[in-house]
Amino acid sequence: MHIARLLAWWSLPVLVADQLLKFYIKTSFTIGQKAPLIPGLIEFQFIENDGMAFGWALPGDGGKLALRIFRVIAAVAIGWYLVHAARSGGHKGFLRSIALIWAGAVGNILDSVFYGKLYSKSGWDAPAEWLPEEGGYATWFMADVVDMFHFTVEWPMWWPIAGWQGREVFPPIWNIADAAISCAVIWILVNQRRYFKSEG
Repeated sequence: MHIARLLAWWSLPVLVADQLLKFYIKTSFTIGQKAPLIPGLIEFQFIENDGMAFGWALPGDGGKLALRIFRVIAAVAIGWYLVHAARSGGHKGFLRSIALIWAGAVGNILDSVFYGKLYSKSGWDAPAEWLPEEGGYATWFMADVVDMFHFTVEWPMWWPIAGWQGREVFPPIWNIADAAISCAVIWILVNQRRYFKSEG
């Protein structure tokens, strides 16, 4: 499968959608602001995190910078692997999944590397500004990642596992980049027998 076509049809749409939605959320929502998307299922809830997917993080500025560097190295490695797998005639479904993972990785890198210079700081009382006159809110590589999707589904009260009743089924808040990575990894696991057929 041609690498340019793979990126154009699978990686680029994820990157564009991810960044456009993040721009809208960051310039329209205040921190913590909510808006229904599909009532009873999912809503917009704007938060920023300084860590990995779904708000996971390492403490301090050192941990923050280490995660940024790890992200960049991982994205380069995934991109190299994608090119190698495409040239080696990898399964189309597998290549598309890797293209989604790469797009998700790059999508969150753009936030953490560049957003500190492109936006003012998001506040509890006012949205961020794009290209603020007074400059951005952080140095290169030290910005926060924008998250906005929040599942509102809760475990029913009759649920047999003690302590789960009435709690959210999936509390983390996430973005399109996170979803692309997660869905692609799950798809690879489900289809691994087709993607990695034994020669023996």
